[in-house]
Parts: sequence; structure tokens; C-alpha cells
Amino acid sequence: MAYVTIDGEKYEKELLDLAKQHTTGVGEGKLSKDEVADLFKSASDGQGVTATEKKTLAYIRQSFVFTDAAARDFDASFAKL
Repeated sequence: MAYVTIDGEKYEKELLDLAKQHTTGVGEGKLSKDEVADLFKSASDGQGVTATEKKTLAYIRQSFVFTDAAARDFDASFAKL
């Protein structure tokens, strides 16, 4: 598993790359409900969501723009972790 360090904190590179991929190119530049589902699916690909994956998801939530519906889905899914 690859990591990236931002401001001295370690985050999962795969999740950050996925969020960046979903917000660049064609589209409105916001994470959608389907893209949020992709993020949580990727985070829970092992035996559960690790502390680093959870921290990375929290970073994505504060650093990326979401549609209103996606923000609600993200917050609900994150609360269950």
C-alpha cells in the first residue's frame, strides 16, 4: 500500500488519487454519490477500514467539493466507521 505525506500527516495514496480522478476532467469537479460510494468501497477493500484510510477519508471530506447529496452520503457512511 502506498502512502503520501501532506503537512506531516500520512494518507493513503490510492484514496487520494481516486478522489482526484473523480474531480478532474469531464464533469462539474465535485464528488457525486456514486463517486463517494467508490471511495468507501476502496477504503473497505481489506479486512476493514484502517486508521490511515479513515484519516484519508476525513481529509478528502474537508479538501474536496461534494454535491449536496454526496456530502450527506459521505457523512452518513463516515459516521458508521
